[in-house]
Amino acid sequence: MQIEKKEFKPLIVAFCCNWCSYAGADLAGSGRMSYPAEVKIIRVPCSCRVNPAFILRAFQRGADGVILCGCHPGDCHYSTGNYYARRRMTLLFGMLDYLGIEKERTRVEWVSAAEGAKFASVMNDFVSKIVSLGENKRLEDLRCKEQK
Repeated sequence: MQIEKKEFKPLIVAFCCNWCSYAGADLAGSGRMSYPAEVKIIRVPCSCRVNPAFILRAFQRGADGVILCGCHPGDCHYSTGNYYARRRMTLLFGMLDYLGIEKERTRVEWVSAAEGAKFASVMNDFVSKIVSLGENKRLEDLRCKEQK
């Protein structure tokens, strides 16, 4: 009896601001630039609307990596939203370290609406990093997995 080894496909949650990063993802798609299908995009009005609890909840629900994409600092549609997001994420990185989650599993990137190629590149790079880290087992006991 031969046991098949399944290839690890990470679940990546990407919080993207409506005005820049989501438009960058749209540009990447319309320009036929590829990035892995494992990236699940959640559109938010602004990167500052992403509460750190959302990221913790994503890890709790089974995400192997979470990325926050927003407008470049100084170009935010809401003036200073991405500055607030940057501060919150700095605090969150400390909390994730305390919980024992590798800091490489969370990332912040600034991608404008005109940077479709950068969006695809960032997602490909992030997914390859998560694949090298493997499955996020730290919060496995807290996940809501199906019972077999």
